[in-house]
Amino acid sequence: MRAKSRSAPVIRAWSPPLRAAAYLLGEFGTAIMSILSFLPLFHPGMRRSWAEWHRQRAGRLLGRPVHEQDIDLPRHLYWFALHVTLGTACGLATVVCVGNALVIAATPLLVRAFPAQERPKTVLDVPVAGWQEAVTGPSVGSVLFAVGCLALPALATGYARLTLAVLAPSRTRMLADRVAALTRTRIDAIEAHGAELRRIERDLHDGTQARLVAVAMRLAVARQCLDRDLSTVARMLREATDVTEEAMVELREVLRGIYPPILADRGLPGALRTVAARGGVPVSIDIGELHRIPAAIEAVAYFVVTEALTNVAKHSRATAAALRVWRVEDVLTVVVTDNGVGGARENAGSGLAGLRGRAQALDGRVTVVSPAGGPTTITVELPCG
Repeated sequence: MRAKSRSAPVIRAWSPPLRAAAYLLGEFGTAIMSILSFLPLFHPGMRRSWAEWHRQRAGRLLGRPVHEQDIDLPRHLYWFALHVTLGTACGLATVVCVGNALVIAATPLLVRAFPAQERPKTVLDVPVAGWQEAVTGPSVGSVLFAVGCLALPALATGYARLTLAVLAPSRTRMLADRVAALTRTRIDAIEAHGAELRRIERDLHDGTQARLVAVAMRLAVARQCLDRDLSTVARMLREATDVTEEAMVELREVLRGIYPPILADRGLPGALRTVAARGGVPVSIDIGELHRIPAAIEAVAYFVVTEALTNVAKHSRATAAALRVWRVEDVLTVVVTDNGVGGARENAGSGLAGLRGRAQALDGRVTVVSPAGGPTTITVELPCG
């Protein structure tokens, strides 16, 4: 354990230069392939997949999530020209820096490997004819290696940012995609709202209304029997009272589906703590400062957490879960994590599709990460400005 702890800082120190060199060498190789074939330029499907693959590589290097986007043709062509020029230049710089450093550092081995009469006079303009002259090789190689360690991460980061900037959709494309997304989510919201109204109407008609009719009938019978049969009156009143209480319970259930009363009583933090305490799995809770949040956003956050924790208890076979809620400026973020078996899918009846629909109706975003074997992480971002 001690050796491992000592080697960890060394690995972290070497990681940025190595990742940068691997990224730039990869860009160099793909730039050469692009120059030799030019297929990514003329084939639309290959052009999109080629550019998207480079966007994902750049995002991984920068540690930034990159979502798939539809890029227009002019930006593809612009990026292709930059890629074959800057990618080749940056790749050559990496090859020269790393290659020279390695070759020059190996010059003492060359002196030992060759007999004196067959020994090369120079390697990359560094004398290696004898031991005294070859001593300068490692020194020069160390300098080049240090320069590479300092320069390559900055060069790779700059190239990756340029790739993402060039392959970003234009403002017109972003506006069109935004309008399309809003239109789709609004249609979904209208359909969901209509379905919710039909559900409420059905619940009230089949439940509360039917019970109130039964109460009215019993009261009518009691009134008719008031003068001649007091025992029947008493029985009708008892039954009317029982049916009224049942109707009140059903009515509270219907109202809870519209806006949970616990939100009005305890606010979002208190409501979420109550939901977490009622779940079948122990839940650790971390709720930051939320300030004032619109009622519609509170309701969606509440239902999202309720549905997510219900899925954890029913489907995940988890032994623990975590709930984190925080707000940064005008975005409320809710994250539910469990240590279950994973493999959650929206089309498997887990309620994830409804959860996504609730969030998207308010211009929110849902991300579900649930690999086989777990863990499952559900992240919901809701605008609350």
